[in-house]
Amino acid sequence: MLGRRPRGLEGIAVAHPDGRPIVIRVASLVVDKPFPTLFWLLDPDLCYRIDQAEATGLIKALQQRIDAAPELQRTMRDDHRLHIKLREDYMTPAIRQRLAELNFSEVFASKGIGGIADCKRIRCLHTWYAAHLVVPNTVGLLLDDYWRQYDG
Repeated sequence: MLGRRPRGLEGIAVAHPDGRPIVIRVASLVVDKPFPTLFWLLDPDLCYRIDQAEATGLIKALQQRIDAAPELQRTMRDDHRLHIKLREDYMTPAIRQRLAELNFSEVFASKGIGGIADCKRIRCLHTWYAAHLVVPNTVGLLLDDYWRQYDG
């Protein structure tokens, strides 16, 4: 879909029945550069829908909802912790060692979905939704609810 093989591609995490990738999984280290975003959304239709939702100000609206709800903040923290663990599970010992040599271990221990350090912030619906399609998460569920209301 890019016209080239994505750098750091390690696998297709979610695919259409015909094999076209929806979400890809990317290496944590690409040419000695840290890459904390584990999952990338590739499906053009989903990307467009999210672009449209973001253009309406949905990130701001969802962020206000999250800021007012300690339970959503807690579940987002849990989402980040699970994502950090999942990313670590994909790393080989050699990658973990190289990250340590490059002083990037703390980056990966503290940054969750989409490389986000502040676990109460959305920043990008695309990265949250890519991760959601692999392991359901709070922001992905909020986006699903938005679409049900919008489409319904």
